[in-house]
Amino acid sequence: MTPTPSATTAPAVPRGAAPVTTPTRDPEIDETVRPDRPWKVIVWDDPVNLMSYVTYVFQKLFGYSREKAHRLMMQVHTEGSAVVSSGTREKAELDVFRLHEHGLWATMERDT
Repeated sequence: MTPTPSATTAPAVPRGAAPVTTPTRDPEIDETVRPDRPWKVIVWDDPVNLMSYVTYVFQKLFGYSREKAHRLMMQVHTEGSAVVSSGTREKAELDVFRLHEHGLWATMERDT
C-alpha cells in the first residue's frame, strides 16, 4: 500500500537534486557600496619627547626627509598636532600602533 501525501509534507525532491530557493531582498538594507574614506593619523604634542627624537621617529617610520620630518615635528610643537600619514583604516591602525611603540601620542580619525 502506498502512503498518500498529506497537506503538511514537503514535495519530494529527486535524489541528488538540491531544493531550489529564491533569494529574498530586505528593502530596509542598504546594499550600496561606498568607497572607504581615508583615515588620517594625528600626532599630538607632549611634554616628554625631545623634538630631535620626534623628527627621528617620523624619518624612521614614514621615510620622510629630514626637512619634512622637521616641519611636521614643528607643527606638532607649535600647533599641538599634525597629520603625519593617511590611508586605509588598517594602515592608520598600524601607523598609530608603531607611533605608540616609539612613545608618541597618536590617534586616528576619518578624513573629511
